[in-house]
Amino acid sequence: MRTLVALVFSSFVFPHSTFSAPPNIIFILADDLGYADVGFHGSEIKTPNIDKLAAAGAKLESFYAMPVCTPTRSALMTGRYPIRYGRQYNVLRPNSQVGLSLDEKLLPEALREAGYATLHCGKWHLGDFDKSYWPTHRGFDHSYGIRLDQRGHVHHFITEADGMMRDEQPVPDSGTLTQLITREAVRLIEKRDTNKPLFLYLAYHSPHNPLECPSEYSKPYAHLGPDRSVYAGMITEMDEGIGRVVAVIERAGMRGNTLFIFASDNGGLTTKTPAASNAPLRAGKGSLYEGGVRVVSFAAWDGHIKPDSVVKEPMHMVDWFPTLMKLAGAASAHAHPLDGRDIWPVITEYKPSPHEDLLLNTVGRSGAVRAGDWKLVRKGKAGEDDEGEGAAATTREDKQRKRREARNAPDVIELFNIVTDPSEKNNLAETQPEKVKELLQRLDKYSSEAVAPILKPGDEKKTSKSAK
Repeated sequence: MRTLVALVFSSFVFPHSTFSAPPNIIFILADDLGYADVGFHGSEIKTPNIDKLAAAGAKLESFYAMPVCTPTRSALMTGRYPIRYGRQYNVLRPNSQVGLSLDEKLLPEALREAGYATLHCGKWHLGDFDKSYWPTHRGFDHSYGIRLDQRGHVHHFITEADGMMRDEQPVPDSGTLTQLITREAVRLIEKRDTNKPLFLYLAYHSPHNPLECPSEYSKPYAHLGPDRSVYAGMITEMDEGIGRVVAVIERAGMRGNTLFIFASDNGGLTTKTPAASNAPLRAGKGSLYEGGVRVVSFAAWDGHIKPDSVVKEPMHMVDWFPTLMKLAGAASAHAHPLDGRDIWPVITEYKPSPHEDLLLNTVGRSGAVRAGDWKLVRKGKAGEDDEGEGAAATTREDKQRKRREARNAPDVIELFNIVTDPSEKNNLAETQPEKVKELLQRLDKYSSEAVAPILKPGDEKKTSKSAK
């Protein structure tokens, strides 16, 4: 990775694209997909449509997200690490009276200013309690789905007030979430404004818990056991939906000018319901180890990204904001300095990563940072879960006991050569003290810049100025 000059201005103007026409953009985000659970990573789970699309472009094998859902979606939408605005820790719940800061300019807003039609289908999870946080108030022309997390994939809503919505109006649609989201995406593409390039944010809920799918998808995997068979069926159902979306793009004659991007919001969940696999990566969802933050990802655009290519340079979800702005030819300023960098030359010209380092997260005394081949993980006194969501104590008493123990425990520092040791088995902290010192300084710098996590009502207003 190479060093870049840091942004020192309060705004950033994106350079105009050199393409003859801005591409249509289809951004597909899976939910809790295991790193190993796609066909092109050798899985027994059948994902022919995902595999075909990945083979048409570049597999991004060192692509990072955040450890859990809301922070990752915040990073994508803002181009900024969630520590900048207090979204680095908590996942929004049904009673959450906060959302993604209204001080932030979101990706669909910037693309709409650049002339795009902006469409959202699926999960949102960035604010529900007030209309100002809803997708149609944050840059999307149209939105369909559930603003919160799902209660189930068949019985969708958590409360009666939080069911399926189309452009702020409830709709009595029935079927699995994957089927409904796919159907709406196809419908919107077919009725799109042909005078504008298209940005479709297709955010599937699968294969997030609870494990549910029609039996025809899970039956072929019965030999994998009751949990993993349903989990596999959910992925296959999502794969089928992605195939339908690609097919409608092709029927509309749009394939040659459409950029497809695919990623998971975090690693697969391997603890509460041990269905996902992130092999060979360590741990899973909720963890700062690779299984929690390095995710399945690829990008494909016929004639612009070399088919069957593999990119191993480190990249992060925040990078798509400035990259898409460049491809869109956007000239609008962003109010805050971005953490994301243009990764188009990395994907298409095999240039080095534009990052000196990547922040994987920092909360309290715990955090992780990657710089070049090296990764440092600090497990601090805050008592955060080390190995992933669900691995920590489950009862209130156990949680309180663990917190008491953590207060008196020293920080645990781990250093890995992540290129030679992606499974993070060999802690080299004792033999590489200078590298530990260097990466701790980088992590401490990010920690010093972090806005306190926004966890309760009123916090959004308290931090809005400092989050700039």
